[in-house]
Amino acid sequence: MKSYIKGKYKKAIFTSDKGYFIGLFHLDETDNDVLSDFVDKTITFTGYFHELNEGDTYIFHGEEVEHPRYGLQFNVTEYEKVKPEDKDGVIEFLSSSLFPKVGKKLATSIVEVLGDKCLDKILEDKSILNLVPKITTKKIDLIYDNLLKYDESHQVIVYLTELGFNMKDSLEIYNKYKKDTLSIINDNIYRLIDDELDISFLKIDEVGRKLNIDRLDDNRIEALIIYLMKSMVFKSGDTYLNYQDIYDALCKYLNLGFDEIKFDDYLNKLNAKHKVCIEERKYYLKEMFDAGNSIVEKIKILLSLPKNKYKNIDSLIEEHEKMYGITYNALQKEAIKSSLEENILIITGGPGTGKTTIVKEIIELYRLLNKLSGDDMNKELQLLTPTGRASKRLSEATGYLATTIHRFLKWNKETNTFAIDEYNKDYSKFIIIDEVSMIDEQLFDSLFKGLTDNIKIILVGDYNQLPSVSPGQVLKDLIDSNVIKTIHLEELYRQSKNSYINTLANEIKNNDLSPNFLDQKSDYTFLECSSHSIRANLINLSKQILEKGYDYKNVQIMAPLYKGENGIDILNNDLQQIFNPKDKEKNELKIGDVTFRENDKVLQLVNMPEENIFNGDIGVINRITPASISKSGKTEIYIDFDSNIVKFLPKDFNKFRHGFVISIHKSQGSEFEVVVMPISYSYHRMLYRKLVYTGITRAKKKLILLGEADVFVSAVSNNQELVRNTSLKEKLMMMNNNLNKR
Repeated sequence: MKSYIKGKYKKAIFTSDKGYFIGLFHLDETDNDVLSDFVDKTITFTGYFHELNEGDTYIFHGEEVEHPRYGLQFNVTEYEKVKPEDKDGVIEFLSSSLFPKVGKKLATSIVEVLGDKCLDKILEDKSILNLVPKITTKKIDLIYDNLLKYDESHQVIVYLTELGFNMKDSLEIYNKYKKDTLSIINDNIYRLIDDELDISFLKIDEVGRKLNIDRLDDNRIEALIIYLMKSMVFKSGDTYLNYQDIYDALCKYLNLGFDEIKFDDYLNKLNAKHKVCIEERKYYLKEMFDAGNSIVEKIKILLSLPKNKYKNIDSLIEEHEKMYGITYNALQKEAIKSSLEENILIITGGPGTGKTTIVKEIIELYRLLNKLSGDDMNKELQLLTPTGRASKRLSEATGYLATTIHRFLKWNKETNTFAIDEYNKDYSKFIIIDEVSMIDEQLFDSLFKGLTDNIKIILVGDYNQLPSVSPGQVLKDLIDSNVIKTIHLEELYRQSKNSYINTLANEIKNNDLSPNFLDQKSDYTFLECSSHSIRANLINLSKQILEKGYDYKNVQIMAPLYKGENGIDILNNDLQQIFNPKDKEKNELKIGDVTFRENDKVLQLVNMPEENIFNGDIGVINRITPASISKSGKTEIYIDFDSNIVKFLPKDFNKFRHGFVISIHKSQGSEFEVVVMPISYSYHRMLYRKLVYTGITRAKKKLILLGEADVFVSAVSNNQELVRNTSLKEKLMMMNNNLNKR
């Protein structure tokens, strides 16, 4: 519940370029019961501010929060400066940093001559300052201009918040346009999109309606086309769109037939303004067009560099085979050697083909051949992955520290920018990237931009996994272009030959399902049942899993869809009763239609890098503290993510959901001891080869399929998953043809 605090701003602990503050505040007055004990004491506050001056009095509106690390804080959503009214306060204000060169002496003189209400008098007529002895015209102008500036900025920000912008957005707008803010807002509010302010089209359009802007206003239509194009590519994964699809989307949004000639004009205008790129009837957002071209140019440079030559690679590999009791097959040896010789290389293969094992060997050989110490290795070689889960797995498997691409590039969450970029490059010499199938085109481009041209890059991934969530299909396009040397690992590694999971994965990949796929194996079971009986059978199976001594935290059930009779939502509800039934000893909390209970398995839905948890992480509710006994006065949910316990307050409860059953897409980059996958006709529109393949390859020790065999066979043969419109492959091939012609 919103409340207010009044007092003096003491100092900043942290500030950002966008006006985010963490600071100290001396509390004089409040209507907040929790904070009433802190009157006459210092508290911590957070929020977005245009300007704060140490020692000045403010009223902050917002609510108290209990940060898991930093304790009690006041989160500010609105604020106002309290103009000083007593003599001492006005003197202090006029001699503050807001009025440079005024000083305490002159400030005192102004107050003595003009009185306590001097600030209002000066704003009404600055010439009144001429009554102050020995004051110069220059200082009169300085005092008036700064006082007016401060007063106007506050009024503008208040106006923007009244229009519907939050404080963060209001500050961003004012800091961008300053004194021109009101004229720009009233002239063309859609300019906010043109100037790349981090404010959604829908919010700007909402304000536009309040300002009575015509729904067919040229500025609105141009902004709407860009918004629709962004929505479409992020939904489809395409990097370019077709004319008709954009036109149809515009007509649907406006709910009217739009003149095609006018539509053409808008597209051409957007092209001329470098917001849209048109190439062979392919329509790109400018940033995506540039990303694709930039990737091609980087690869062109890497392919043109001389290859590395080492004389004793073969003998070192043989030595390591004897030392570690490993026998590499011919393709694995080629992958190891090529990784050290090529400037860019792709290694692809399914589970059990030894990708991680040879990555470890590549790292060790690189260290030996270049005679590098541990510190030198940390400077020269980086292991990168798209997700925190994948980084953890890679670190455990290789013994070398791996990190996410975002962390490597020093991602700023607030500004959505990278500190490592084309102007501030990283100087590592060898980059190995795992799980490349999950990387989208723009992230791949950002990574390339942050690396020097004198770099060695190894791309590792499974060609047959699902593509990235965001636009592009980088690994597929790179491999299909045949421009970069690619090693396809096919043979199952020695330790995996007895695993039917890996054998089945291989069969699915090649669409060569053996007739005995229904036969039970040591690590695999297919339990046949009808679609309508999946829920009942899954409940019984879950009971059996518990009876056999499995920890439900290591068992992961996965399905393709959230809704329907066998959807994730209803299955989560069923399995909560099995894996974590109601118990008077366990606290629980109902949020909407869902009840969360202590010991529930949950799935994280958003990245929270400050807490070291990421989208797709699995945790367990450690405890639920009711509002009546919590220190914050709010219900608190503590979730354990692999011994990292994170506190969630009500405003964060939408950041997780039950994780007894998760989607196959959410499972990417993870592995689980036991995987159970329902196979139902009710999923048929979502069941295709890559999805099934991705799901079963998440299983480390045990795979159980439950459902209809004919549906499974149909899914394996269905290779018609949504085809993405991308042009990276074609551009790489064109680049390569041009090089070969020289």
